[in-house]
Amino acid sequence: MSVQETQDLIEKIMERLYEDKEFITEETGEARKRFFQSGTEILTTTDKIIKSYIRVSRDNREIERIPAYRIQHNNIAGFYKGGIRFSEVVNEEEVENLAILMTLKNALHELPYGGAKGGVAIHPNHYSNRELNLIAKKYVQRFAPDIGPTHDIPAPDMGTNEQIMDWMIGEFKTINPGENYLGAFTGKSVVNGGAKGRREATGRGVYQSYKWLLHNWAKNTSKDAVAEGLHRKQWETLRSLLAKNEQGEAIDVAVQGFGNVGGVAAEMAYKSTDLKHRITAVSDHQVTLRGKEGLDIEALLHYQEKHGELPSTEQKLENAGVKAELLDRDAIITEEVDVLILVAVEDQIVDENKEKVSAKVFVEGANAPISTKADRYLHDQGRVVIPDVLANAGGVMVSYIEWKQDRVTYLYTEDEVLEDMLNHMSRSCEKVFDSYFKEGLSGIRNTCYVHALKKLFTLLYRHGKLF
Repeated sequence: MSVQETQDLIEKIMERLYEDKEFITEETGEARKRFFQSGTEILTTTDKIIKSYIRVSRDNREIERIPAYRIQHNNIAGFYKGGIRFSEVVNEEEVENLAILMTLKNALHELPYGGAKGGVAIHPNHYSNRELNLIAKKYVQRFAPDIGPTHDIPAPDMGTNEQIMDWMIGEFKTINPGENYLGAFTGKSVVNGGAKGRREATGRGVYQSYKWLLHNWAKNTSKDAVAEGLHRKQWETLRSLLAKNEQGEAIDVAVQGFGNVGGVAAEMAYKSTDLKHRITAVSDHQVTLRGKEGLDIEALLHYQEKHGELPSTEQKLENAGVKAELLDRDAIITEEVDVLILVAVEDQIVDENKEKVSAKVFVEGANAPISTKADRYLHDQGRVVIPDVLANAGGVMVSYIEWKQDRVTYLYTEDEVLEDMLNHMSRSCEKVFDSYFKEGLSGIRNTCYVHALKKLFTLLYRHGKLF
């Protein structure tokens, strides 16, 4: 989704909330109209867009000038919060849209944060550790006045990791001697104040959102409890997957993006005792691996951990001890599977390829991998899309735990972190799926936005920001 598409969707939902006389009952007439116009304007307008250029001396002694961004959308719900991505496709519009989505995500999951996002326009694999260290430190130097533990708290995102966060917090500490620095960044290494289980949190949350919908919700919800029409068609889609398990068959799953997030999601599906899965395809930036009888996920995880990528030749497959067909990296989108978990980048299922997709359930582990038109097409066919704003929040949930432990200097155990995250995700899933299916709302993504915007508008109203 583009910034304009996200803003248009917010406007449409705010119009519906304005018509809902049971929401904010205190205001009527012209005052109500004025308040909602004001709220819409605030929520579709970004607070602050900061762009800079990072000058880096490369190992060959050349100087490179790299665009870098920190964009803060809204902080009515709490301090700005959002990741920093290192990617060659980073641009201002992408970062702004992701910042808006972070505001909505944090509000949906009742986290005390607003939304922000950062980015540096590089391909991290093309830079040495020394160069990445310099880029990380320069980023903090450029944006130091706008980040901090009680203002804007960055975290890892695509192309960054706990090492990058450790470098950044080290530079933040140097710039701000004597100040509380640990909570300025989350996603750090455990030895540096990070939360145990943070690296796996997003992948676990992605799988939990899917598992909760199928195993906890669809399995225990009768057809009569679901709104008639398309919603019942989607309920039947979910029940058809459960029926496969009941008949002794496995649910076929494909995972696009076999990195930190996708690898964890694939492993959880592979090892699940609640639902029986067969992982028939996985992909990364260079290859799709297909195994109709099921891929050896543990062997692939071991290979990926060692080499940083999936085996992409017959010899590499042999070295990994894996039997699979080698396909083009984009082939995974049209694989004949029941569930497609999308954990790569934006705009993977779009208007041009939406009719070639065969999966029945889609889980958005990445941000905006399904375009607006494709989302509507899949929805109208009775297929189910678990949107990014719901599915990929495990990381920010654990970031909140990390931020809390850094403030009280108490280290949560990995079991405590995991239990807290899974409980939080379950509450969010119950809220969204119950209201969507039982009240007959328009789209699961729209339902998420309705819950988020109700929270944000109520806060704006209670804070007296709408006059």
